[in-house]
Amino acid sequence: MTTTEETAPQPKEKRNLKGLWIVLAFAVLIVIVLLPNPADLPVTGQRALAILAFAVILWVTEAVPYPVSAAMILGLAAVLLGLAPIMENPDEMLGTKGALKMALTGFSSPAVALVAAALFLATAMQTTNLHKRLALYILSKVGVKTGAIIFGSILVSLVLAFFVPSATARAGAVVPILLGMVAAFGLPTNSRLGALLVITAVQSVSIWNVGIKTGAAQNMVALGFIEKEFGVSVAWSSWFLYAAPWSILMSIALYFIMKMIIKPETKVVEGGKELIQSQLGKLGKMKPTELRLIIVALALLFLWATEEKLHPFDTTTVTIVAIAILLTPKIGVYDWKTVQNMIPWGTILVFAVGISLGTILLDTTGAQWLSDKVFGAMGLDNMPLLATIALLSLFNILIHLGFASATSLSSALIPIFIALTTTISLDVNEVGFVLIQQFVISFGFLLPVSAPQNMLAYGTGAFTVKDFLKSGVPLTIVGYLLILLFSATYWKWIGLL
Repeated sequence: MTTTEETAPQPKEKRNLKGLWIVLAFAVLIVIVLLPNPADLPVTGQRALAILAFAVILWVTEAVPYPVSAAMILGLAAVLLGLAPIMENPDEMLGTKGALKMALTGFSSPAVALVAAALFLATAMQTTNLHKRLALYILSKVGVKTGAIIFGSILVSLVLAFFVPSATARAGAVVPILLGMVAAFGLPTNSRLGALLVITAVQSVSIWNVGIKTGAAQNMVALGFIEKEFGVSVAWSSWFLYAAPWSILMSIALYFIMKMIIKPETKVVEGGKELIQSQLGKLGKMKPTELRLIIVALALLFLWATEEKLHPFDTTTVTIVAIAILLTPKIGVYDWKTVQNMIPWGTILVFAVGISLGTILLDTTGAQWLSDKVFGAMGLDNMPLLATIALLSLFNILIHLGFASATSLSSALIPIFIALTTTISLDVNEVGFVLIQQFVISFGFLLPVSAPQNMLAYGTGAFTVKDFLKSGVPLTIVGYLLILLFSATYWKWIGLL
C-alpha cells in the first residue's frame, strides 16, 4: 500500500553550480591568456587581466570561499607571470621566483597590517563585551518609542564605528539587542517592528563605513593603492572631514526613509527598557579589562584623529602598538590563545592577495589598458568632471550588485580608477577623484548580499529581500545624489577635487 509520504511530490534539490562556475573561471582565464597579445599591452599585463577575470568570476559567484580563491590567485600569478617575458626585455622570462615576489607584495602593505590590527581590536571588544555594553547603554537612554529606537540604533552604529573597525562586528553587537526588544513586546522576529529595527541598524553600519576611515576593510584597500601609486597618505582626520558630512546627511535620510516605508505594529515598545536594563544587569559591573580597553580605545581614537596634526605617527603604527598593549599580560585584556581562535585569518589572506592583484595590474599596465578600453569607449575623455563622476559612480553601483564583498570590489576597481586618472585629461586632484569612487564602493544598501553585515542580519529572518529593497533603493538614490552634490560643492571647496 502506497503511503501519503511516498506519493507526495518531493521538492527539487537546488542544483549546485559551484563546479560549473570554477570551470567557467578557468575557461575564461585560458581564453584571455591565449588571445593574440595587443601591441599596446605587455604579455604580463594580459595575463594579469586574465587572473583578474578569473578572480572576479569566483568572487561574484562565491564558487569557493574567499580565502581559497586567494590561494588560487597566488598560484596562478606565480605560474602565469613567471612564464611571461619581463616588460623591459621581451627575450627574458620573469621566472616564478620573481612572479611570486610580485604576488606577495600585498603581504608587506601597511594597509594589511592595519586590517589585521583592526580585527584584533574588534576581537578585544567581543571578548570583553564592551561593544554590547556601549550599545545597551545608548539604547537605554533614547526611550522606548519606535522613532526613538530607530534614532538609537543609528546612533549606536555611529558610535561603534569609531571604536570597532569591523562592520560585521558592529552589526553583530546591535542586531541581537534589537531583536530582544522585539521579543520582549511579544512580537515574532519577522514582524514589521523587527524588520524596521534590524534594517535600520545594518544600513546605518554601511553609511558609517563611508564616514570613518577605520570603519571598514575596503577603505584600507583603497588607501593602500593610493599610497603606493600617488605617494600620498590620507590622515584619519582628513578622511573624516571629507566623508563624515555625507554620512551625517545619509543618517538623517535613513531615519525618515525607515519611518516612512515600514510601519511597525506598535509605536511604543513596552518592556523594551526593562529588557535593556536586564541585559545590562547580566553584564554586571564594568570589569577591569573593559576599563583598560576603554582607555586604550580612547587613546587610539585621539591618536587617529590627530594624525599628522599633533604627532608624526600614522594610523597603522599606533593601532599595532595598541594591539601589543592589549596582548601584554597584566595590563592587556586577552591572551594569544583566546585571540587565535577568534580572528578570521582568511580575511587577512584575502585582503593581502587583493592588494597584490591590484598592484600587479598597475605594475604590468594591465589596469591602464583596461581603463583606456572600457572608459575610453564610454567617452569620458570629452566629459566635464561632474558628468565623469556621475557616470563612474553609476557604473560602480551597478557593478556592486554582483559582489558580496566590498573588499574584493575595491581590489578589482580601485586600480582601474587610479589608472583612469592617467588616461583621461581632467584638471582634478587625483587622490580625491579615486577616494570618491571608494566612498561609492561602500554603498551596500540595495541587497542583503551586498555586504557581510547585511547577510548577518538577513540570517536572523527579520526581513525579506523585498523589505530590504524598499529601504535600499531610496537610500542608494539619495546617496548617489549627495555624491554629485558634494562633488559640485563641498569637496571642491575643501580641496578634495
